Amino acid sequence: MSGFDSNPFVDPELNNPFQDPSVTQVRQAAPPGLEEYNPFTDDKAMAKVPKTAAPVTNTQPAIMKPTEEPPAYSQSQTQEQSGGAAELLRRQEELERKAAELDRREREMQSLSASGGRKNNWPPLPENLPVGPCFYHDITVDIPVEFQKTVKIMYYLWMFHTGTLLANTVGCLAWFCVDPTRGVELGLSILWLLLFTPCSFVCWYRPLYGAFRSDSSFRFFVFFFVYICQFGIYVIQCIGITGWGTSGWISALTALNKSVPVGIIMILIAALFTALAVMSLIMFKKVHAMYRTTGASFERAQQEFATGVMSNKTVQAAAANAASRAAQGAFKEQI
Repeated sequence: MSGFDSNPFVDPELNNPFQDPSVTQVRQAAPPGLEEYNPFTDDKAMAKVPKTAAPVTNTQPAIMKPTEEPPAYSQSQTQEQSGGAAELLRRQEELERKAAELDRREREMQSLSASGGRKNNWPPLPENLPVGPCFYHDITVDIPVEFQKTVKIMYYLWMFHTGTLLANTVGCLAWFCVDPTRGVELGLSILWLLLFTPCSFVCWYRPLYGAFRSDSSFRFFVFFFVYICQFGIYVIQCIGITGWGTSGWISALTALNKSVPVGIIMILIAALFTALAVMSLIMFKKVHAMYRTTGASFERAQQEFATGVMSNKTVQAAAANAASRAAQGAFKEQI
């Protein structure tokens, strides 16, 4: 009866819930599934269906950013590190050099003990003379490697000093030949040659040799004191005061008025004295600079002097005699 009661003039899909506009829009927008696939339809119609793009995957590795940046090395820190490395390298080289020096000395001492000990070899005199050498002198054996060059220069300077004194005697002899009144000059020049040659070796070269050999502060001070006096003597000899037995500038100009050849010879000798004074001043400064690097001091020199004096047998005997006499005197006074 419901079929006969329906209105034939009404749209049959008016009351169809699937014909709702919102539902039809969703159905039309949705891509067709497998259940709706029709193999007999045209492929071009299927090509018009929009394809959803696949998600893009990031192929780059993940990088974690630190919360704080590490402090950059400054130029001053780099310089400090390089300076520290250079200082360590220098100390290592110094230790290796000292170890090699000690090893060399030990081998030399063993060889010397096997041969019967060290024998004096300076000055080198013929064996048939009744007088033998007085000192043992070997720079390569006694002096450390870092000081050998300085000691050799001072030894050559002493030889130059001796040669200059000998040339001074020759110059005064030539002056005496052209002027017989210059006998005092000749006599004093011979005296200076005989006196200053051994005294300079004993008084300032041997203390310097012993100071570098045993690192003795007391010997360094002896060398400095005597060498200052020696430098003053060089200046006086360079000036050449007339009547003092030196062929300095004043004496050379005086002799030039008497004889030109003799004057020229004495001028050359005055130049030698000048060069000797200049080189002595330079070496004095160099030795003083090396002395400051050895760790020597005045207090250490005093200790060495006191130790040396108290260990001397003559001083010990004199002190014992003085103490015994003082004790005997005090005992007699009490009686």
